[in-house]
Amino acid sequence: MSEPATPDEPTDLWPAPRPRDAVDRVVSLPGSKSLTNRALLLAALADGPSVVRRPLRSRDTLLMAAALGALGTGLEDQDGDWAVTPAPWESDAAVDCGLAGTVMRFVPPVAGLARGTVAFDGDPHMRLRPVGPMLSALAALGVRIDDGGRGALPFAVHGAGEVPGGTVTIDASASSQFVSALLLAGARYEHGVDVRHVGKPVPSLPHIEMTVQMLRQHGVEVDDHDANRWAVAPGPVRAVDHDIEPDLSNAAPFLALGAATGGRVTVTDWPAETTQPGDELREILTRMGCEVTLADGDLTVVGPERLSGVDLDLHDVGELTPAVAALCALADSPSHLRGIAHIRGHETDRLAALATELGRLGADVTEREDGLSIRPAALHGGTFHTYADHRMAHAGVILGLAVDDVLVEDVATTSKTFPDFASAWTRAVHGTAT
Repeated sequence: MSEPATPDEPTDLWPAPRPRDAVDRVVSLPGSKSLTNRALLLAALADGPSVVRRPLRSRDTLLMAAALGALGTGLEDQDGDWAVTPAPWESDAAVDCGLAGTVMRFVPPVAGLARGTVAFDGDPHMRLRPVGPMLSALAALGVRIDDGGRGALPFAVHGAGEVPGGTVTIDASASSQFVSALLLAGARYEHGVDVRHVGKPVPSLPHIEMTVQMLRQHGVEVDDHDANRWAVAPGPVRAVDHDIEPDLSNAAPFLALGAATGGRVTVTDWPAETTQPGDELREILTRMGCEVTLADGDLTVVGPERLSGVDLDLHDVGELTPAVAALCALADSPSHLRGIAHIRGHETDRLAALATELGRLGADVTEREDGLSIRPAALHGGTFHTYADHRMAHAGVILGLAVDDVLVEDVATTSKTFPDFASAWTRAVHGTAT
């Protein structure tokens, strides 16, 4: 446990807007990053053209589209949708991962199917994010990897046009994306892929369930009956059009707007059934004292007079931690957030960053090895650093709902998954539907 490196003195400080009364808002959200990037990758592997409808267009998804385009896939804008045409991958390429874990982890297993060398690099912090176990797994499956023994960016995949595949053992306790990455490409491997996890529990299992469901939609046979084992049979990936759901994790700050103000917020087009981890917000907010209803595709949250603290294991939904932690800092009883040691390897060490930044604004926070304990305390304004992490920005703006003079550093980092978030947030707080 350690405090993250303090950023340079920030110059791009954004005053978080604060409502003066309980709000009553209706909000529409852009599409899911997780679904968009999986849909794009499967479309590139498919046996014919397809369309990804209502995709998220953000830094992460544009990086995925650029990566697949660099390999030779055809992508055409059709009134905001993406028309994807698979094509042979027969030349060298360079892939910019930016800060997108899905690009760094999902594209290398696909690059093994190319005929040429594919070089991967990204933003400086991405060289610290874990990818070594997946690269070792790829090597065991017959893909030639050149990473200088670092198990990190930058690295190169030397594609031979085909991958033998087969059975591989991996420790995916640092990221569920290690498993999803292998499964997404596995049907195109000569012997498919049989992934077996060993180690501590895999975090964010709903994301693996999302991957399995989407593979089955493409006609891919997946056996996931045994715990910690996922087997993908070799075969074609059928071309399927996808309609992308709204990003439910990005709903967190907007639902928090209702929760923190004792007001009402409705998010439209909430799916009745979904594999997105963000759906767990319904249960979390209920436990914090909110009234939560889902009817006719609209999710409505009505906030209580005072938020209640919670004791939560967020292991499967770690990406929600920053928003939930911010709400806990506004609650009138203690909270304990557990099972989330793995989020230290996200865009930043989120546990250390949250403990530091919440503490800077007066919160009583104890950082633990696998979580945070947060007790009621008087909060005050100040600068909330984000460490180039979009979820940290969400935490900052949520605090600004109840605390004057919160300045969120680099709010533009939210473009990773939500273009123009700051404008959408301002409109929501001050009364114009997004």
